[in-house]
Amino acid sequence: MIDDEKIIEMFFERSEQGIRELDIKYGKICHNFSYNILNSRQDAEECVNDAYLGAWNAIPPARPNPLLSYIIKIVRNVSLKVYWRKKAAKRSGHYTIALQEIENCIADNKTVEDEIEDRELARIIEEFLDTLTLENRVIFMRRYWFADSCKDIAEFVGLSEKNISVRLTRIREKMKQYLIEREVFV
Repeated sequence: MIDDEKIIEMFFERSEQGIRELDIKYGKICHNFSYNILNSRQDAEECVNDAYLGAWNAIPPARPNPLLSYIIKIVRNVSLKVYWRKKAAKRSGHYTIALQEIENCIADNKTVEDEIEDRELARIIEEFLDTLTLENRVIFMRRYWFADSCKDIAEFVGLSEKNISVRLTRIREKMKQYLIEREVFV
């Protein structure tokens, strides 16, 4: 399998082989990630293709390192745009459930002027994540960043699905308390 730097060089050379190599190396991860958000293989395929186009347009001048994080972030953003557009039409899907679980802990800021507060909230949440054990941090991120199901997380970390559910509940409660202590509106 070709390394990331070679793929990026292909992008700089404007070789379409770079996109093919990117798909060979990270396509399955990207498709699964998008599918976890959208719960539709067809929509996930379109989002991944849009993400590849986004990477094609951004590289150059960008020289992402690591490439996987870069492409996953693009896939996530594209997938979330599609998700919110479809959510406006109907409310369903397991990603909605994950968002509903976490939204009880976080204030809803939708205006542009709240961007500074959003960045501060992100900083505080990062600090909170640093207080968790590595295993609990992985569980939290798998659920609320990657939108994995409790079953998938249980298989990933080698625990029972019930244990994951209980841990997520406790982590959310701990996060809520952490935010209250820092006077973040919840």
